[in-house]
Formats: sequence, structure tokens, C-alpha cells
Amino acid sequence: MTAEDAALIQALPGLAFQAVLVFARLGAAVMLLPGLGEQEIPASIRLALGLALLALLLPVLGPGLPAAPEAGAEAARLIIQEAVAGLWLGGLARILSMALSIAGQAVAALIGLQGMLVADPAMGGQGTALSRAFGLMTAVLVLASGLHGIALRGLVDSYAVIPAGAALPLDMAAEGMAEAGARSLELALRLAAPFVVAAVVMNVALALLSRLAPQVQTFFVAAPGQILVGVALLMLLAPPMLASFAEALQAGFQSLPGAR
Repeated sequence: MTAEDAALIQALPGLAFQAVLVFARLGAAVMLLPGLGEQEIPASIRLALGLALLALLLPVLGPGLPAAPEAGAEAARLIIQEAVAGLWLGGLARILSMALSIAGQAVAALIGLQGMLVADPAMGGQGTALSRAFGLMTAVLVLASGLHGIALRGLVDSYAVIPAGAALPLDMAAEGMAEAGARSLELALRLAAPFVVAAVVMNVALALLSRLAPQVQTFFVAAPGQILVGVALLMLLAPPMLASFAEALQAGFQSLPGAR
């Protein structure tokens, strides 16, 4: 055995620990990143993606990673910290991307489709069919437009903001989650705003109709009319809604820690 082989064998435990440390952050984030961490994607594919990122980034990130500690408890603490950091980073991107699904939930209620429920793991339990369709559309939009690349670059650059082995700053984490939630809700309300206006106008018109012609069965007119008008409005506004959502999502991804 040569001296180089002996040195390599001696360095293997440290390299293995650093690989686990990097995979803890990358793997945890990939499980939540929009487009890449969808429930429809098999876990084996997401695992393979995490391992591929590990193979690409370990040589780059290796010099800045801490050495393997002697105590097992310290090693476990470092790995848990990295996993928490990855979940936080992936969660920020996931919250931002949920704006379209939230808007779909609101739109479905406004146009009378709230009774059409389907299984929706992203929204928890069940959600409206329109919300589920918007959620799948978000994944397609993120992957087709390359927005997932911005999120991945921010994840890699996050090592400059939160070095490997450093504790996650709780104040920054809480502030980031609150800001992401506020931006997601604001975007969802902005996307659903035309349907809110249409619902108000239609309800006012139906109220006037019931006052002017009490003999008309307003409910039987309102139910199908609400759905027809809502679907027609959705067909008309879907392209600008998606364009506005993609623009806002790109800006949100570029504001992630590490991507700023």
C-alpha cells in the first residue's frame, strides 16, 4: 500500500461525514422545493436528484465544511442543524409557490365550484379541483421556465449566509417565514381579485333582480349563471394570471437567502 492510498483511507471517515452534512441540507431542501419536491415525483427520483447534487457540490463546498468531530453527539447535532436549514430554505420556496393554489381555492369558492373536492397533499387532505389543477400548473411552470434553477442556486449560495455547522438564526428564520407567508397571501389575493369583483357585481345584479322581479326564482338562475360566468372569466384571465404569477415567483425566488 502506497502512502497516497493510506492517506486516502485515513481521510475517508472525514469525507463521509462531510458528504452526510451536505446531503442533510440539500436532501431536506429538495424534498420541499417547488417542481422537484412534488408528491407525484417518486421518492427514489428525489433521492437520486439529491445524490446527484451532492456529487456535484461536495468538491466545491468541501473546503468550507467542518471536520468530523470526535463525539457522536456533536456529529448528530451538526447533521440535524443542516437538515433544519435545508427544510427552512425549501419551505420558504414552497410557501411562495403555494400562492397559485391558494388563489385557486378562493376562485373555486367565488365561482361556485367549492363542492368539487379532490385529494390534495399540498394543501393538506382535500382541496378543490381548481386548486389542485393550479398546484400542478405551478410545478409545470416552475420546471418549464427554469425557475427551479434559481431556487437551487440560492440553496447552494446559502452556505455563504448560513455556513455549514452554524446554528440557524431563529430571528432570521422566523422573519423569513413570516415574510414568505405574507408575500404568498398577497399574491394569491391579487390573482383572485378579478373574481372577487365579478362575484360582487353578480350578487348585486341578482339582488336587484330579486327586488324588481320577485316572481323569478333567483337561486335557480344564480347557481348555473355563477359557474358559467366564472368559467368564462377564468378562461379569459388564465394566461395573464399565470404570467403575473411567474413574474412574482421569480422575484420571490431571487429574494431567498443566498440568492439575494
